[in-house]
Amino acid sequence: MLHFRTSLLLLALLAGTASALVPPVTTHSVTNLHNIRGGGARGKRQPLTKLKSDAAAAVPGESGDGTATIPNEVFNLVKGIVGSGVLSLPYGIAVYGNAPSAVLPATILITIMGMISAYTFGLIGRVCQATDTMSYSDAWDATIGSSSSALIAFSCFFDCFAGCLSYSMILADTFVNLLAFAGVSVTRTQSLLGVTGFVLTPLCFLKNLKSLAPFSLVGILGMLYTFVAMAIRYFGGAYAVGGAFRDTALKAPVFGTAGAASAWSPKALILTCMLSNAYIAHFNAPKFLKELKNNTMPRFHQVIGWSFGASVLLYAGMSALGFLTFGAASNGLILNSYSNKDLLMSIARFAVAISVTFSYPLCFIGARDGLLDMFKYPQEKRDNGLLNKMTIGMIAVVTAMAAKLTDLGLVASVGGATFGTALVFVYPTLMMMKLKKNKGVESKIAGVIALLGVVMGVIGTKLSFE
Repeated sequence: MLHFRTSLLLLALLAGTASALVPPVTTHSVTNLHNIRGGGARGKRQPLTKLKSDAAAAVPGESGDGTATIPNEVFNLVKGIVGSGVLSLPYGIAVYGNAPSAVLPATILITIMGMISAYTFGLIGRVCQATDTMSYSDAWDATIGSSSSALIAFSCFFDCFAGCLSYSMILADTFVNLLAFAGVSVTRTQSLLGVTGFVLTPLCFLKNLKSLAPFSLVGILGMLYTFVAMAIRYFGGAYAVGGAFRDTALKAPVFGTAGAASAWSPKALILTCMLSNAYIAHFNAPKFLKELKNNTMPRFHQVIGWSFGASVLLYAGMSALGFLTFGAASNGLILNSYSNKDLLMSIARFAVAISVTFSYPLCFIGARDGLLDMFKYPQEKRDNGLLNKMTIGMIAVVTAMAAKLTDLGLVASVGGATFGTALVFVYPTLMMMKLKKNKGVESKIAGVIALLGVVMGVIGTKLSFE
C-alpha cells in the first residue's frame, strides 16, 4: 500500500513537471482578451447561405494560418479551464453526501459534465469555421442574429463579475490564513480591504497587462502543487483520527452514512451547476481554433479531447481528495478546512493567492468591458477618465459584496446555475441548431443538451438558496 501511495504521488509530480515543460503559445493583449470574451470590433462574417463553401475549411488537410502545435494548445487550454473553481467542488459533494462512497457518483458526474462541455466547446469552433467568424459574439450574430447580442454581452459581464467576486472572497480568506500561519491575526474584512487597496486596485489600473503574462503559468502549477499537497495529506492520514493536524484543522472532518445513493437527491444538481462554471472556457474556442497549426476539425478535436480529459482527471482527483479528507465538513473553499499550522497547505494557499491575484485584472477588464458592450457604449468614447471611474466604482461594488458574502460554494453554484449553464449548455447548442436547418440526430442531441441546461439552471438556482 505504501508503494502504491508513493507511486501515485510520483506520477502526480511527473505530470506537473511534464506540463511545465510545454511552452505557452502566445501572449494576448487586453484588446485580444476583450474580443475573445465577446466584445470589441466585429470580425468578418458570411451569410448562412454560403455555408457550403465555408465548410470546405473543415476538410482534413486544409491548413490555416495558425502556428500553435497541439501540445501548445493543450497546455494553454488546460490553463484556461482549470482555475480556482476546483477548490469548491469538494463542497459540492458534501451538499448531498457525507460518506466516502459519495465520491463515486461525483466522479461520474464530473466526467459527464466534462464530456458535454468539451462537445459544446467544439460546437463553437465548428460554428465559427462554418460562418467565417472569429469570436463567440460574431458566431452568435451570424446564426441567431444581432438583435439579441446584448444577451451575450450581459453573459460575458456576469461571468467575469462573478469571477472577480469569487477571487476577492478567495483572497480575503486566504490571506487571513496565511497571516495566521505567520502569527499575525487579522479579520476577514481587514484582509479583504488590505489586498484590494494595496494589490488588486493598482493591478486593475494597469493599461497594459502584458507584464502579467509570465504569471499565467503560476495558475496551473499552483493547482498541480495543491493537488499533490492534498494527496500527501490524505494518504498520510494527517487529518484522520490521531493525525498530526486533526486537532488544529479549521474544520474537523465529519462523516456519516449518506453515500453513493444520496446522489439521487436533487441537491446533487448543485455540484452539476458548479461544474458547468468550472469547465467554462468557451469564449476562447474561436481563438484556439484560429491559432492551431493546420486547423482542421480532427486536429481541433484532439486539442479539446486532451485538454478536457486532463481537466476531468484533475477535477476528479482534487474533489475526491478534499471530500475524503473532510467529508461533510468540506468548506466552500476547501483550503479553509486545512490547519493554519500545516506548512504544506500554507504553501498551497500562497500559490493559489498568487494565481488568483494575477488573474484578477484580466477577469476584471472582461467585466468592465462587458458592461460597456452591454450598453453599446462606443469604443471612441472609452477614454481613460471613464475607464478609471468605472474601475473605482466596480472594485467598490465587488469588495462590498465580498465582505458580506462568505460562502464561496454559494457563489460558485449560483454563477454556474445561471449564466454558467447558459454559456456552456444553451448558447452553443442553439447556434448549432440554427446552423443545421435539417433536424438530424445531432440537432436533436443539441436540443436535449439545451433543455438540460435550462432545467439544471432553474432547479440549481432554487436549491442554491435553500
